[in-house]
Amino acid sequence: MDVRLTAEQQQLRDAAAKMADELGPGSVQDLADKNRRALLDRQIDLAGWRSLRSDGASGVEVAVVAEEFGRRLVDAAFLGPVLADDLARHLDVDVPGVTIGVGAHAFDTRGYRRALLLAGSRVVAADLDSGTTAADLTRLAAEIVGSPVVLGEIAADAAQRWHALAQVATAADLVGGARGVHAVACDYAKLREQYGKPIGSYQAVAHLLAESLALIEGSVSVLRHAAWAVDELTPGEAVHAARVAKVYCARATRTVCETAVQVHGGIGNTWDCLVHVYLRRALTSTELWPASLKEVGLGFS
Repeated sequence: MDVRLTAEQQQLRDAAAKMADELGPGSVQDLADKNRRALLDRQIDLAGWRSLRSDGASGVEVAVVAEEFGRRLVDAAFLGPVLADDLARHLDVDVPGVTIGVGAHAFDTRGYRRALLLAGSRVVAADLDSGTTAADLTRLAAEIVGSPVVLGEIAADAAQRWHALAQVATAADLVGGARGVHAVACDYAKLREQYGKPIGSYQAVAHLLAESLALIEGSVSVLRHAAWAVDELTPGEAVHAARVAKVYCARATRTVCETAVQVHGGIGNTWDCLVHVYLRRALTSTELWPASLKEVGLGFS
């Protein structure tokens, strides 16, 4: 496996990063800016990133965009529609305008009133309520209402690859969040002074930030392998790689977020500090298709 991104994948990453930097929220207050969100939605639609899989994109390319969106807390529906698109492409029926459901709920529901769910090998569609912002301030969640309708079945191998993609996509969101919150902490450590010096010049703070960077680099490596495995290895091996990535990235990102809170000191626990938004998103992504250490050894066919 070659972990380097191709020229096309680098262009995709740069385009996603540019959009995220320009239109992602720069503060907690920006989360309430409806005009910014509307522009962000339009730009994502124009780029066609919600239908990456049906357009032939690989798991690596989905992960590349998810990572950049996580880095800047992009608060438009992306992961849900992308995963729904991957399910829908295996069916003979047209199912436009859907996000993805998990159990009795759906996430990434801003602008969506229907969701697809995978139950075993069956794909079902369900209506959603209006949705609410819960712990994650950047993504809406909604409850499923009414009785789901069976749309069809997909092959067992396709179902396994879909589960691998779901875990990879959320792991990519976690890695992006770790990168973003680490950058926020580093910037603060350069500006905040104590005893006449930036706090980043003190070893206690510098070592915390260095340890976070090491966790991020490890997360990137395990994520790249899992994203590649979605399409290139057997379904069982892809699931195994995705589980490993989810476990590692979830633990690493939580540590990086908690470190960022520490570096910010007292303001790290306040509403106006953006760090808690990263932590909330990380906790949500961790609970979406979670993996445990007990499962890491399972999944090979």
